[in-house]
Amino acid sequence: MTVTATSAGESDRLQPRVVPTARGARLLRLVPAVAAALSGALLYLSFPPRTLWWLALPAFAVLGRVLRGRGWKAGLGLGYLFGLGFLLPLLVWTGVEVGPGPWLALVAIEALFVALAGAGIAAVSKLPAWPVWAAGMWIAGEAARARVPFHGFPWGKIAFGQADGVFLPLAAVGGTPVLGFAVVLCGFGLYECVRLAVGARRTRAVRRGAAALALCAAAVPVAGAVAARPLVGDRAEDGSVTVAVVQGNVPRAGLDFNAQRRAVLDHHARETQRLAAEVRAGRVARPDFVLWPENSSDIDPFANADARAVIDAAAKAIGVPISVGAVVERDGRLLNEQILWDPAEGPVDTYDKRQIQPFGEYLPLRPLIGAINDTWTSMVRQDFSRGTEPGVFTMAGARVGLVTCYEAAFDWAVRSEVTDGAQLISVPSNNATFDRSEMTYQQLAMSRVRAVEHSRTVTVPVTSGVSAIILPDGTITRRTGMFVADSLVQEVPLRSSRTPATQLGVLPETALVLLAAGGLGLAVAAGMRGRRAGDA
Repeated sequence: MTVTATSAGESDRLQPRVVPTARGARLLRLVPAVAAALSGALLYLSFPPRTLWWLALPAFAVLGRVLRGRGWKAGLGLGYLFGLGFLLPLLVWTGVEVGPGPWLALVAIEALFVALAGAGIAAVSKLPAWPVWAAGMWIAGEAARARVPFHGFPWGKIAFGQADGVFLPLAAVGGTPVLGFAVVLCGFGLYECVRLAVGARRTRAVRRGAAALALCAAAVPVAGAVAARPLVGDRAEDGSVTVAVVQGNVPRAGLDFNAQRRAVLDHHARETQRLAAEVRAGRVARPDFVLWPENSSDIDPFANADARAVIDAAAKAIGVPISVGAVVERDGRLLNEQILWDPAEGPVDTYDKRQIQPFGEYLPLRPLIGAINDTWTSMVRQDFSRGTEPGVFTMAGARVGLVTCYEAAFDWAVRSEVTDGAQLISVPSNNATFDRSEMTYQQLAMSRVRAVEHSRTVTVPVTSGVSAIILPDGTITRRTGMFVADSLVQEVPLRSSRTPATQLGVLPETALVLLAAGGLGLAVAAGMRGRRAGDA
């Protein structure tokens, strides 16, 4: 950089003017791109297994600084960099067993939605009260990402990083969209407060209306969360039940864990038998029912008499109903199924997973992908079929809603069980494929948010951990380690009242998407007026 000289008279009135060199100018142009990527990484650090939920606020504050006042094309590029900084580390677990190719492809596609949100945020950033419009734009991007392509991928919703945060009660008000909106709005509002404060120091002139709006954007979400706290509680409304969560463990982690399917089944039967012995000895309270994880019997017990006998013996030993996660084939359809197994009558009810995982439980575009790389077609030899009905089992008089693993990420899949009468939610899962990655803790945080969203106890039986029992206020009261055989037994409350989030369903998200659309329309109209004025 060079410094221009001034005359003696000017030196009393003017500061030296710094003129950047060509190289310095090029470096300065890189600052927004670097800041965008680093703020995305900061957002990642706010997610589990860390409890640094508050880092989401400076992450969005920096994003607001980077995008405010820019054109939509710059917003598109900077938003993409923010998305890469966030999603690359967040989703690294998707490549644990299959290599970096699928992980990088998934991130590249999902970051496009963040890029579009960035373009929208840049467009509305010139409007009055821009943090409100911009926060709506972010939620619109999340809404799109949760639906397309291949039925969506909501992993990384801002709400799922807030299980330990002060904003969590807002999940009971309007679900994950309202919770996420509050966090993003607060972050943008904090930046606007700082911007106006710096401007006031320089010019000593700030519009009161703009200052008030900035303060409201930062403060109202926090005040709303405090006001929503009475919606969060763990009081029993319909009595209580004693539930047992069984984690049988797997012979080995990775994609080939199910190569020893009988061993996985035996592990869960053995842990249930051990629990039954503890109950008989009086060391553990007798449960009213037992919950096994997803894939605890990948041998179809309807077709295999030996597997049926193993499950039946475990149910008779514990003497109460068991929800068994099984892979079954029925009428030519492969199903990821939960089976209600009665100790006297055997299988009496079933629930088929409705939100199945693309590239894991079914292969989209199979002919095209097979022509490019036959690895996926060999891994996913047969596609699972989707269930069509909610799954609510009546177990010891309690209504237990089933949300199988991946389904916990989808708002509609959890809400449908509660509106169908669930007094308690179970999220049977199988995380053995992902070894000891952060995926397990990210998914556990989702279940905590769902507990508050619908004011229900949530149990999380997992093949290899972390299994947990979560009260309706989002508190984890029991949890296992990873890759150990264990069981959790606890008396938990049953609840039947519905939170505003349960009652409103998709309406809050729809309202926020419409807010974003309205802001975008205002921005386009303002741009057209500006161009006409310039032409005149």
